[in-house]
Amino acid sequence: MTSARPMTLSARAALRRYLLVSFLTWFPPGLMTASMVLLMTSRGLTLAQVGVVTAVFSAAAVIMELPTGGLADVVGRRTVLAVSALFSVVAMSLMAVAGSFWAFVVVAVFKGVARALASGPAQAWYVDALHAAEGPDADLKPGLGKGEAMGSASLCAGTLIGGALPLVAPGGLAAPMVAAAVAAAVLFVVVLFAMPEPPRPRTSLGSVLRDVPVTVGAGLGLAFRRPGLRRLLFMAFVIGIGLGAIEMLTPGRLAALTGSAESGGSVYAVVAAAGFGASGLGSWLAPRVARLLRGPVPAAVAGTAAGAVAFASLAASVALSGTAGVVAACAAYVVMFAGVSVAEIVRAEMLHRRVASSRRATLMSVDSLQLQLGGTAGVLGLGLLASGAGTAAAWWVAALVILLSAPLYLRLPPAAPDAEEGVHPRTATATAHPE
Repeated sequence: MTSARPMTLSARAALRRYLLVSFLTWFPPGLMTASMVLLMTSRGLTLAQVGVVTAVFSAAAVIMELPTGGLADVVGRRTVLAVSALFSVVAMSLMAVAGSFWAFVVVAVFKGVARALASGPAQAWYVDALHAAEGPDADLKPGLGKGEAMGSASLCAGTLIGGALPLVAPGGLAAPMVAAAVAAAVLFVVVLFAMPEPPRPRTSLGSVLRDVPVTVGAGLGLAFRRPGLRRLLFMAFVIGIGLGAIEMLTPGRLAALTGSAESGGSVYAVVAAAGFGASGLGSWLAPRVARLLRGPVPAAVAGTAAGAVAFASLAASVALSGTAGVVAACAAYVVMFAGVSVAEIVRAEMLHRRVASSRRATLMSVDSLQLQLGGTAGVLGLGLLASGAGTAAAWWVAALVILLSAPLYLRLPPAAPDAEEGVHPRTATATAHPE
């Protein structure tokens, strides 16, 4: 096995490339967001069939999450992200021309695989590059925060552009899908040239098939064997519950406030874009909040508490009607995304402190899987509660769950990423980071 040589990019160059890749990764999903459901229904799918297509996408992403994370650790982050871009090109191109339920199911599978492949490699690459440039004690929060902010800005811009394209471009509702395919092709080219990695051992298909399960197993063992990682990963599950609840229940609440599904949908499109913007702002402010509050733990607790307060405000706003209700709901929605984003950037740094490069992408996939499972639990559990006891009850429960999770950040065991691995020479000198 050949030894890995450190990457030669400066910290500033690595950040610039990470920001570009983050923007391009999220731009295609943003472009298709506003028109996706309308495109499917305009081509004959019922709402029930649209629900099945959405479920197929989620299932494909969940099933492939861990294997693709292990694959990124085995064959490299650049390779996996480039393959994700190719899957996105195929998915968006097929969506532009799909005309039947089964065609959209195929699209959903390709999209799910692309989403799973893209979950974590770019962030893992950036952390590795920053460690190579500045050492294992490098402050990760500023770069991670800017990367998440760039992704949120990309989603916001993509959503607005994708919503306008059918009005001005040939192809109607298919135009955003064509644009998304082009954007994914640009991402493919950028990834190939902008993400240099240390040389890895030559691999065959057989060795990949052997190594990926071993890597996934080792990553899972690491994640659930260490108390600090267990707590941090459980926080992803909790945040998933909240996100599932707010994304499922807010459109209906706005429709009730505005008087129709159409007007509620229009308001929600604006609110969703504002939420992306708030998420980006929270990510950008996370390092400053950590400095202001004198540490990452107070910042994580404060961001989590802000999210809980926002959910409580959403629940309380159910008593309002008309414009006052819309304004209150929108304000709480924005505050929730900003607060949670502050906590998430700090939590991401805590995670990276506790894992070496050889398991980094796998851990990111475990984290993403926890978020998705939490979202499913939120949709099912809080959806059932809302249908029986009302939307306010579901939001009160979400607020309580998130608030009770905040103490998990307190007294975390010190970070010691290589104590059990010792397999990556470049990070073998990492020291503990008590938080």
